[in-house]
Amino acid sequence: TLDLTCRKTPCFANFSEMEKMVNMEAEINEVHAAFTIVIGSTLQFYLIGEKCKILQDMNNHLEAVLKEKRALRKRLIKHRCQESLPIEATFHKCIVELLAEAVTFIGKLESHLQSVRIIPQIPNMMNNMDATLTKTEMIMIELEELTEKILKWEELQKEAYSN
Repeated sequence: TLDLTCRKTPCFANFSEMEKMVNMEAEINEVHAAFTIVIGSTLQFYLIGEKCKILQDMNNHLEAVLKEKRALRKRLIKHRCQESLPIEATFHKCIVELLAEAVTFIGKLESHLQSVRIIPQIPNMMNNMDATLTKTEMIMIELEELTEKILKWEELQKEAYSN
């Protein structure tokens, strides 16, 4: 009777299924870790590539500046006297007059530039002038009150001496 009542399923049937699930989760975690490492290295490679590109652009710009600097130095060292065009003697008087006009123009231009530079400061100057005007008005009111008090005091003194 004992043999008839025994069950045919082993007692650890669920255990083997659980073990399979744990193994699958471990595999998933391994794949995920490998994937994360690949993505991280790919991202670093991409960032390094971007930084390299930026550095190359900066290097090209600096090379262009150096070339320009060399060319400018060459131009500054080179004598310019032989390259200027000769001016006929009949135009010398006109050139002198033009130079005087140019100096006058530059002086006026500088004056106008200073005026233009002051324009952004005008609202601030107006606020300062308004504040100063208000203070002056307050001082004038105080001065008038003080003058009235002095005149009253003087009248009182005259009355006191006359008595």
